[in-house]
Amino acid sequence: MANISKTTIKTKFKRVIDKNTFYLYDRDFEEKYEGYISSIKETLLVLRNKVATEGLKRDFLIDLIRNKENGLRALLALTGISNEYLKRLITLVRVIDDKELNKLALKDKWPTETEDISERGVSEWSDAKITGLIQENENFAKGIVNIFFEGSTVPALADAIPLFELKKLSVAKLEFKIESLVDTLIRYKEKGSYSGKSERNPEVLVKKILEELKIPFVSGDLQRLVGVLDEEKRTMDFIIPNQENPLLIIESSYVVTTSSGQGDKAKTEINIARLIKKYYPKAQFIGFVDGIGWYVRKNDLKRMIGAYDEVFTFHKEELNRFKRLLVNVFKK
Repeated sequence: MANISKTTIKTKFKRVIDKNTFYLYDRDFEEKYEGYISSIKETLLVLRNKVATEGLKRDFLIDLIRNKENGLRALLALTGISNEYLKRLITLVRVIDDKELNKLALKDKWPTETEDISERGVSEWSDAKITGLIQENENFAKGIVNIFFEGSTVPALADAIPLFELKKLSVAKLEFKIESLVDTLIRYKEKGSYSGKSERNPEVLVKKILEELKIPFVSGDLQRLVGVLDEEKRTMDFIIPNQENPLLIIESSYVVTTSSGQGDKAKTEINIARLIKKYYPKAQFIGFVDGIGWYVRKNDLKRMIGAYDEVFTFHKEELNRFKRLLVNVFKK
């Protein structure tokens, strides 16, 4: 086997600069994907013409998602709902037992769950399963369309879904109204910025409470673990009141998607709890554990909460309970 000849850094640097392609471009792929985009566009134009001439009818959308190859994708593009968020919506309907939502989604006509949702949690349905159910089960398709029409009026969804996403469930979007289409464009553009805002980090709610009660806190490493267990230690979200003699150590885990990584997260927290008990026996280890991701993976959730001395969610009642805990601890 011939050795690769050594090249100077200057030569390698010049090669990358001179032969830089700037953006990856594969003509065959680009042309194929343009065909996919054109298909969605034409599908929406046909739908727009039907709505303009005959008015908006639910049957149009049921036919769209059941009989057009890219019909569901077209509907998602029109409303600005991502494929991942549609799966979250479907999971939400599956796990929430709300009379009005069940009726709207025709949930009693959905496939019978083979899993014990109440105990073990629920696996999220794949794209292929959702597409298959839409084609095979007309009532499931009708339920999905009903959610696009009236989902924003159901209190159970209005309470669970952020307003940024709830606004996408709008009849005006289905009617191709200009203002609504502009709204979709803006939400597409601002989605990344919205998701990245620090205010959307649930830890901000904990921070606000601590500041409101004037309770000192820091974030960082637990001092007794530094240099001793560097491979096992981790940065803690809140250490109260300080790193030298903490009374409360708080970790936050808000999960909106499901993954095998949640099992790893639970293992990590169990290990951290062991270290805290050994090196900081007077400190309480508290967890904020919330989000549909934990709700549907209940086996991992049980292991996760087993690491903590006390657990809270970000529900208003729970935040008030957390305030009372703080007051009691610092009164002492």
